[in-house]
Amino acid sequence: MIEYNFVGKFQLEEEQNITDWIRFVLEEENKDLGELNYIFCNDDYLLDLNRKELKHNTLTDIISFDYSLGSVISGDIYISFERVEENARDLGIDFKDELHRVMVHGVLHYCGYKDKSGDEKKEMRKKEDYYLSLRTF
Repeated sequence: MIEYNFVGKFQLEEEQNITDWIRFVLEEENKDLGELNYIFCNDDYLLDLNRKELKHNTLTDIISFDYSLGSVISGDIYISFERVEENARDLGIDFKDELHRVMVHGVLHYCGYKDKSGDEKKEMRKKEDYYLSLRTF
């Protein structure tokens, strides 16, 4: 099950298409869907969560809490729509494209992909680009 929750005035477009796409990503990665919760919030909300839970005093676009067991993927993915909007503007790309990248990024972490080292970041970006290219919406 994939649920979408909103803190603030953000609304997600094409929820069913995104759900189908995320399900496809998990199938391609040979993972099973447990419970995924996307929580869309503003910068202040995510900064507060970052400070309290991770002891980081920085803005970020995504924080994820992985509850996966084996191949069953579950977790809470918090996304700052304000940060995504600013990143898209800075990169000169469409907001939806950046939002979808961040959404699949969280899921790929749950599938075992990391992004700490340079090689890990390259592999993560390659996977993000691959799955973004397969969207049909």
